[in-house]
Amino acid sequence: MQENTIEIILVEDNPPDVEMTLSALKERNLGNKVLVLRDGAEALDYIMKNVDCRPGQADVHRPKVILLDLKLPKIDGLEVLRRIRSDERTESVPVVILTSSDEERDRIASYELGANSYVVKPVGFDDFARAVAELGCYWVLMNKPPY
Repeated sequence: MQENTIEIILVEDNPPDVEMTLSALKERNLGNKVLVLRDGAEALDYIMKNVDCRPGQADVHRPKVILLDLKLPKIDGLEVLRRIRSDERTESVPVVILTSSDEERDRIASYELGANSYVVKPVGFDDFARAVAELGCYWVLMNKPPY
């Protein structure tokens, strides 16, 4: 996959959730432009080396959204979000927390660190697929990022 074709970065370590997310996005013709990263360290390594959303940057990866789980191996999602927001190259990339955590402290911390949205993963497959498809359609097709 060429760097400039990636529209969604999915940071998720749970294989069934990755599979359901990709399936839901493919149903809306959004699945072929998704990059899956499976832990926080891999996510930060890729994002910090390949993403630059500052105005005037040519030939760089500008994803339309990062779907970020909180409970990740190596580096947790809150730390990934903190580092994304603290770097001028990545601070404007929309980040949606897509997690199983309905903990108030996780929600508050996510918004305090600059998350654009916080979505608790629905339990049932149909509800999960619908939620992911709607997220994908909104962030990829409707939202207009500043870059």
